[in-house]
Amino acid sequence: MMQKDLGDYRKSYEKSALMEDSISDNPIQLFQTWFYEIEKSDGVDEPNAMTVSTIGLDGFPKSRVVLLKKYTHEGFIFYTNYNSEKGRAISDNPNICISFFWANLERQVIIKGTAEKLAKNLSDGYFDSRPDGSKLGALVSDQSTVIDSRAVLEDKLTKLEKAYEGKEIERPDHWGGYLVRPVSMEFWQGRPNRLHDRILYTLTEEYDWKMERLAP
Repeated sequence: MMQKDLGDYRKSYEKSALMEDSISDNPIQLFQTWFYEIEKSDGVDEPNAMTVSTIGLDGFPKSRVVLLKKYTHEGFIFYTNYNSEKGRAISDNPNICISFFWANLERQVIIKGTAEKLAKNLSDGYFDSRPDGSKLGALVSDQSTVIDSRAVLEDKLTKLEKAYEGKEIERPDHWGGYLVRPVSMEFWQGRPNRLHDRILYTLTEEYDWKMERLAP
């Protein structure tokens, strides 16, 4: 059996620091600051790429990368097929984790929260903004189901392109957005000697944010 020892992969993290006296008391505000800095930096093709982790119906956790499409003072928004594996997992257990890793600035953000479906009009608005190809893709794919071949998708897309030629493509009921309302947000900044900065914000019963430093 092939083996590869990765023990010698080492890097010293030295690009920045995360100190309590220089950051916001509100984690959404800090997220916004970090996101702007990532957007302006080089080396990240999709700064809005995030990992969404759910507890599946089989009892196993599962993580996958999706794209953040909006964030507000309420939380973080992404879109998917509600009948997909992740959609069914969220329906069964809406407590999920989303995380960002921005290697070029040696940063992570880990967010625990509760996911809820967006209002239909908000999902309609985003769906209408998508290119027609992406709209048809939402109709073509029965996401997470087993299919016989790639040709099944190609054939279905060809038929739908003809059927919707010159017509408005409406959002299907099984496709839409989720708002993840955070209950905790951890910001991780790489530091030398593995003594990384970790700042945890936890939502209190009074809906204030409690800030604490965690050992690396």
